[in-house]
Amino acid sequence: MNVLSEDIEGDIGSVPRCQSCGSERVVKDAWACWNRDYGLWELEAVFDCAYCHQCEAETRLVWSQPEVPQNGRIRELNDAFRRDGQGRGSVMLTVGIQGEGQEFLEAAVAAVQSFDAFGEDNDPWGEHDFGAVEVRGQKVFWKIDYYNPDLTAGSENPANEAVTHRVLTIMLASEY
Repeated sequence: MNVLSEDIEGDIGSVPRCQSCGSERVVKDAWACWNRDYGLWELEAVFDCAYCHQCEAETRLVWSQPEVPQNGRIRELNDAFRRDGQGRGSVMLTVGIQGEGQEFLEAAVAAVQSFDAFGEDNDPWGEHDFGAVEVRGQKVFWKIDYYNPDLTAGSENPANEAVTHRVLTIMLASEY
């Protein structure tokens, strides 16, 4: 565990852990106010006492980088949605894909679902959110975008299923 700081907030992306057992299931006493504009709770004050659910006792917090970074969680959610349709989301098939007929459409969807040729050149962030496949001699692109549940803006946190609606778009490369 790479410890960044103790009892104070760590670097961006770091998470609090129990100093005794290393569990991330820790809480701090705090006051929060509801922000109507954003639909979120905002911390107003945080108190000194920290508690570990694993140890069932007060603890000190240490901050460290998580073993699975946020893009790892995004990758898992993207793969589950793309391959199996799991999670909140929509699949959009462009006019070009639909115009090729039902058999082509089904072959394109199957190719996208089975795609696993990710590498640094086509997946630099490791999120499995884009790919290109060949379907009956035509290049087909697919892309996953992240929106809020109402589809009115981008998701504030694509790693959180509760605040993200994934949109998988499948298109002919010529439509890009």
